[in-house]
Amino acid sequence: MHLFSRQVGSGPLVVVLHGGPGASHDYLLPQYDLLANGRTLFYYDQRGGGRSPVSRDTPVGWREHVADLEEIRGELGLDRLTLCGYSWGGLLAVLYLLEHPDRVERLALVSPASITAEDREQFEQEFARRMQTPEIKQERDALRASGLRDKDPEAYQRRAFELSVAGYFRDFHDARNLTPFRVAARTQDAVWRSLGRYDLRPRIRETMPRASLLPPLVVHGTFDPIPIAGSRDLAALIHAKLVELPVGHCPHVEATEDFVRALDDFLPST
Repeated sequence: MHLFSRQVGSGPLVVVLHGGPGASHDYLLPQYDLLANGRTLFYYDQRGGGRSPVSRDTPVGWREHVADLEEIRGELGLDRLTLCGYSWGGLLAVLYLLEHPDRVERLALVSPASITAEDREQFEQEFARRMQTPEIKQERDALRASGLRDKDPEAYQRRAFELSVAGYFRDFHDARNLTPFRVAARTQDAVWRSLGRYDLRPRIRETMPRASLLPPLVVHGTFDPIPIAGSRDLAALIHAKLVELPVGHCPHVEATEDFVRALDDFLPST
């Protein structure tokens, strides 16, 4: 299977895992490219998303995503990977670690998706609540009444996208600085369905003594709709440094300098 990939920078290689599931790497740009100073960033669009489409009969569950990442490791000729996973990509990085504990050298998780189904449900409830706040509803009503859909369809689509992701941000006006993206619903549904009523904590406890990675890094916003308590638990389980930023789910957008500083200090460089 061909997966679209993109490399930028030079130096030690870092595999960047985008969120979704079913999105593409584009919405991490341009901010993530700021990390390409003294290192190579390797992005790829995961199967079933972005520029890596698959047929409807191709499986796109979590095991296939982990297998793709292991195949990429082999193609890159690396014994061990440095992974930087954002949102769902953070959970994918953890799943890869659990399946291949001897293949991860460094692990950076940014706003990682929850490691339990229970916390994921809390996120969904909180996101839905935020999307119904008076401020966001007022903006949606104003957009519908603006006539922008007919006058400037492109501007209308851009504004509609911003409002569709508003609940991820501490200040929803910051959504204007997030690169628009689409999510393939089939891929997203298939991944969560494949995980079922998951709780990774027992497997993490069992696996960590066999892992040979350096102390990981977890970055999470205190205003993220994904419960920060879950990242605190995760950081303790994997013996990671936890950096808490006063932002929502998109630290690369909401606090770009702090985001770059935290990752730059952790990721390998020349």
